[in-house]
Amino acid sequence: MKLIDKLEQIWAGADYPFLIHRGTGLRFSEIAAQQPVDLSGIRQGDVVALIGDFEPSSILTLLRLIDLGAILVPLTVETVHEHEYFFEAALVDAVIRDGVVTRREHGQRHEFIDTLRARGHAGLVLFSSGTTGRPKAILHDLSLFLQRFETPRPTLRTINFLLFDHIGGINTLFHTLFNKGVVVAPEARTVESVLETCRQYDVEVLPTTPTFLRMMLMSGAIPAQVPACLKVVTYGTERMDQPTLDALCKLLPDVDFRQTFGMSELGIVRVKSEARDSLFMKVGGEGVETRVVNDVLQIRSQSRMLGYLNAPSPFDAEGWYDSKDIVESRDGYYKVVGRISDVINVGGLKFMASEVERVALDYPGVSLVKAVPRQNPITGQHVELMVQPNAEGAVDKDALAAYLKERLQPHMTPKRIRIEAVSVGHRFKKA
Repeated sequence: MKLIDKLEQIWAGADYPFLIHRGTGLRFSEIAAQQPVDLSGIRQGDVVALIGDFEPSSILTLLRLIDLGAILVPLTVETVHEHEYFFEAALVDAVIRDGVVTRREHGQRHEFIDTLRARGHAGLVLFSSGTTGRPKAILHDLSLFLQRFETPRPTLRTINFLLFDHIGGINTLFHTLFNKGVVVAPEARTVESVLETCRQYDVEVLPTTPTFLRMMLMSGAIPAQVPACLKVVTYGTERMDQPTLDALCKLLPDVDFRQTFGMSELGIVRVKSEARDSLFMKVGGEGVETRVVNDVLQIRSQSRMLGYLNAPSPFDAEGWYDSKDIVESRDGYYKVVGRISDVINVGGLKFMASEVERVALDYPGVSLVKAVPRQNPITGQHVELMVQPNAEGAVDKDALAAYLKERLQPHMTPKRIRIEAVSVGHRFKKA
């Protein structure tokens, strides 16, 4: 059965909207009846870049491309400067922008794409965030990817904060579609707009990032501007720091904070937080195995990607994926303390950048921080710290340096502090 037909059966008789977009509620039947993009030039197995957002035309086009057996590459206008790279890395055959289909000729093939074409399955290409080199093109078999949504699960009214090109945003879309939920598209992804959208449309779930939650704290919007309808805040895509979580839990005692965890390479894995104020979590679910090797979390998942289109396979011979996340373990729960790339080595003494950041975030007036290693001819490396003040004023660099010196071991103390904006990408993660 075609995906659109299946969803129309699920939504038959529903008297409420599936999507609230720009203040208008749309039932699924109304989205399916939208004037469609002309896809007559798209063939089964074509790799198609769809530049869009969670709005009716993009959603309908996405679903129709799946039914055509295309390999989807969802992109957003925020990454337009990287689109040519994405087109080349994913071997894109056609681009859909503003409802117009443009063919591309490249004459290249890839074994994973050929595998999907032979199966007659639709595919999904997502790009890594690219914090360590150029983004990797991650190819999933969409038939396998969608299987996890066949099991009915409860749903709450959710704001689709995570973007159209992000696995979390795609997951929210399909979870809502398969479980007859309501998704609300934000007018803008700013603190004020997101909270106003939540208030106006009785949003119950806000899926977001630790960086955005820190921005909410520093804006002064919490707790006064957080509506009573908000029941759950989920956070993921980057490491959360304990001071931020503690502050959120104290200021919003009626909100359940839940950690999410997953990588585009593995699909979405099920996570259970130890407690609303704890960074320890259980990672697993059906078809997912975990283990820790040399303090690094490894995962084996049945819903994993076929592979990268522009990089070697990251899986070992037994199918284990090295997450590069350094974790602490206790009673079956894991806490991510940093990435392998975050390890700083000063004179042979190793520590995590997150340890320095955690202390700096407790200093009054600090909004965001980022600790980075720099080469040092004597000690090999030393720490430099970028500090972004909150909106209310400046941070005294000398006073902060003295504060850190009192609370950090000598080898962990930053040799240089820069007061400047900490770069945040379009997915609201620290760059």
